[in-house]
Amino acid sequence: MAANNKQKLKLLAIMRMLQDETDSERGLTMRDIIERLEAQGIEAERKSIYRDIETLREFGFDIATYQRSPVQYAIARRDFSISELMLMVDAVESSRFLTRRQCDVLVRNIKLLASDRERALLDKRIHVAGRVKSKNDSVFSNVDIIHEALRLRRKVSFLYFKLGPDGKRQIQHNGDPYVLTPVKVVYAGGFYYVTMYSDSHEGFADYRIDRMHRIKVTDEPATRNERITRHAFDDAEYQNFGRFGGDAVNVALDVAADKADIVFDRFGDAVQMGPVDAQTGRVQAFVIVRKSEQFFGWVAGLGGTVKIAEPQGLVDEYRAYLQKLIDQL
Repeated sequence: MAANNKQKLKLLAIMRMLQDETDSERGLTMRDIIERLEAQGIEAERKSIYRDIETLREFGFDIATYQRSPVQYAIARRDFSISELMLMVDAVESSRFLTRRQCDVLVRNIKLLASDRERALLDKRIHVAGRVKSKNDSVFSNVDIIHEALRLRRKVSFLYFKLGPDGKRQIQHNGDPYVLTPVKVVYAGGFYYVTMYSDSHEGFADYRIDRMHRIKVTDEPATRNERITRHAFDDAEYQNFGRFGGDAVNVALDVAADKADIVFDRFGDAVQMGPVDAQTGRVQAFVIVRKSEQFFGWVAGLGGTVKIAEPQGLVDEYRAYLQKLIDQL
């Protein structure tokens, strides 16, 4: 590249080195900048570099001058702090719907928002072990297609599969495509789901998006009715366990007072706590849940720390659920 052309790249070269090599704790001296430019075949005087730094400041870069010995220049404030970047990387690493390849690409892109020093910290300090990753690369494209169908108010066609004991795909519905009305996309339990309305069954069902295959928007208009409209906005009221949901039930839970945080962790602000019974050391928690075996399993797994107190009908169903498990032993 001609020297004149390299001079035109000087401003960009300074911007890149400040982005990559500096942060709130580490800067570059004028000598550092000159040497790095020379390594790229770009000659520069101090006065021209001062002007370039001012130009970058005018453009919006928060370039600080650290009065050290010698003086250093650095990008002091970035769009994301190191703690925020760690949270983003951890969220990506924890996402079960992502494949290993997708996860690696996203983490690599997040790290581009950090300086070299911060990238090293991200490599050393973030470790998410034992995560089960998806084997299906099509999640992002499937979500895009579903959103396009929602925008156009059309139905989607797709094949749906489950995994057999051998880990291979087993196409459901006798190998025929489903043609359904998408209602909403939900993220729950580490996976993306789409709620669909079936005209033939006049009801709703949830499908894991990473298990949808050959999905496409059809020319058939989406079904519209009051039930679909209401269902599209009612999830915030209830607590689902995974995407297994039955009828919504107002439940009173009998909880050991010193374990109340377990209930808050599961239900968040949706739970209402009554007063602590001084004699029993227990408290009642009130929440709306969608009745399911997964809810019963959650209660059973807490070993008496949490019990179903009301309604009696739900208590009886829970008892029958436990008895069925015992009978299967």
